[in-house]
Amino acid sequence: MYHEEYLELIDKTIREGRYKDDWKSLSGHKVPSWYYEAKHGIFIHWGVYSVPAYLSEWYPRMMYDPSHDEYEHHIKTYGPQKDFGYKDFIPMFKAEAFNADEWVSLFKKAGARYVMPVAEHHDGFAMYDSEFNRWNASRMGPCRDVALEIKEACEKQGLAFCASSHRAEHYFFMNMGRTYESDVQDENYRDFYGPAYLCPELNGDKVFDALADAFSPAVPSEEWLEDWLVRTCELIDRLKPKVLYFDSWIHHQAFKPYLKKVCAYYYNRAEEWGIDVTINYKHQSCPPTVAVYDVERGALTGINPIPWQTDTAIGKRSWGYTADNEFKASRQIICDLVDIVSKNGMLLLNVGPKPDGTITAEETEVLLELGEWLKVNGEGIYGTVPWRCFGEGTVNNEEGAFRDNDEKAFTLEDYRFTYKDGYLYAFCMRPSGDKFKIKSLKMNGGYDFGIGTVEVLGTYAVESYTRDRECFEITLDREPDGDDPICFKIEIT
Repeated sequence: MYHEEYLELIDKTIREGRYKDDWKSLSGHKVPSWYYEAKHGIFIHWGVYSVPAYLSEWYPRMMYDPSHDEYEHHIKTYGPQKDFGYKDFIPMFKAEAFNADEWVSLFKKAGARYVMPVAEHHDGFAMYDSEFNRWNASRMGPCRDVALEIKEACEKQGLAFCASSHRAEHYFFMNMGRTYESDVQDENYRDFYGPAYLCPELNGDKVFDALADAFSPAVPSEEWLEDWLVRTCELIDRLKPKVLYFDSWIHHQAFKPYLKKVCAYYYNRAEEWGIDVTINYKHQSCPPTVAVYDVERGALTGINPIPWQTDTAIGKRSWGYTADNEFKASRQIICDLVDIVSKNGMLLLNVGPKPDGTITAEETEVLLELGEWLKVNGEGIYGTVPWRCFGEGTVNNEEGAFRDNDEKAFTLEDYRFTYKDGYLYAFCMRPSGDKFKIKSLKMNGGYDFGIGTVEVLGTYAVESYTRDRECFEITLDREPDGDDPICFKIEIT
């Protein structure tokens, strides 16, 4: 199908469908109940950038930027960029040990309910078979439709398949390769490197300011925007993801008319297919009732009335695989999950597999420990809604993105609350000793319910509990074995 034919299909689908390409129509779209109840998914950053495995998944940009370490590292390791460019990593991306069934089995053991591979990152290499992008994993590198294999494994094992697109930023991503002799200048590879649009606002590290500016004078061309629309709708049709995640730059004003078309096309197609879907967006790309707001490597400080999501990684330095990455401990991930869910959010947790398709030992360990914790405490996570307050104590996060690398210093006094089917779930964020005091549940503390049975999830037992005008105090039969959060299940009467 040609671009023109796809554009006609897009317009026809919107014209005949319930959802139109305007915010008023799109604002009627609901967050799928399966997604809201799932609470926990797995993000996968895996692509050609895992081959150099140096510093971050932004290697394909930074290797062409003389102001970054990746530039010199590339010359010393592989040779000048005119002789060995990013395209030359593709044959080295073999994925010889990749097994989608094993991946999804691990994610299921981790307690995840949905899986979201990156279908295309900023580098322009698609991880699915595309009619409009010959640079894809089905035809090059692994020569396998990676995303489709993950989708099929998810369907076999009962997890929801989702996908992300980061293509918008490919417009300029390799642009520093235009400032000197490199293979980016070779028009034979323009369909891979993209326009590599060079302008002052998008050059070097100025790009980060431009990405945050919805009114930046650096504007993608109409040709690019139309191509982005077609490729995004093709991704939708090829993979039928239950959540479509977008990275940055789609909040730029130039994208807005095309973004509305994507939303309307996706939601109309999903109705045709009989599946409940939604979109993840950052910044202020969409109004709040059109799609689900996502905070990258961060969280909110209180309960949001509309469901939202955090996407973060086990790796601290990079989303993709790098040889020197540092990793968060499972306890930190567990605490983040509880905190996010207590504030009406979902957690999308990233792994960065190696180029051969294996997942690092460090990430595997965290996933399995998270899964073991959820086996015991998942009742207080899955399918819950926020309580009247998200918790109590003095420790909270800072609102905003890129603020979650350091573990929060929770204490015995810090709690997070969720609610489901007549029960309040109270998580002590750092248990110590056998006595637990919850001040929010004191008599006449704005909590107008009685308390029936009180249990603790897991192998511990509640020995006694009392309630007065100071607090609600629970005594266990013994001290917890570790400092991972424990969950009290409190019946509301």
